[in-house]
Amino acid sequence: MQDSHEQEGGEPACWLNQVCEECGRVREQAGRAECEHCGHDPAAGGRSRAGADRPRGGRDRDPEGKARNARPRDGLGRPLPYGEEGVARQPEGVLRTPAQTLREAQRLLDEGKPFHAHEVFEDAWKSSPGQDQPLWKGLAQLAVGITHLARGNTRGGARLLVRGADGIAPWAPEPPHGIDVAAVEAWARKTADEIEARATGGPVTVRPPSLRGTGAG
Repeated sequence: MQDSHEQEGGEPACWLNQVCEECGRVREQAGRAECEHCGHDPAAGGRSRAGADRPRGGRDRDPEGKARNARPRDGLGRPLPYGEEGVARQPEGVLRTPAQTLREAQRLLDEGKPFHAHEVFEDAWKSSPGQDQPLWKGLAQLAVGITHLARGNTRGGARLLVRGADGIAPWAPEPPHGIDVAAVEAWARKTADEIEARATGGPVTVRPPSLRGTGAG
């Protein structure tokens, strides 16, 4: 399976940032301002070609003043029109212990909310000591991969599962925090192979791995 930073663009664990906020599809072309699928240009503001209105007042920000898209989202993190009721996102920047991170992420994965699980892993990635950051980053990539599979982007989802597996593989000999790294890695690679072998489009729902033992779903 070929992989390319240049083709994906951006930080792999934050690849969800490459998803168009209007049509919800992955922007495959790195460095291009407009979405190649619907033509939306996030830098333009206001009304996009997709026809959704952004509230006045400039860039969206969270209650703490941090830049964060305020569009409501569904359970897979896909944007909904302003004013519609979506699924509440995980609060950003929460400090959790490794056990709390794994417990919360597992719950969200089991509930079919991999987008929200990725946000939990990203908090751990950004706040953890340097030696553990690549591990949490790899787990975030896996959650992003599951998200894209469920959204119907099977090619990108499979690619990110492999990238996530590569990211966590160094921890397999001595897994920290009770994570069953070997089983999660094996699950990711097997799932990616199965998805590629199908060679069919459309959303794919996969049973998520068990992060802390008892096998990999």
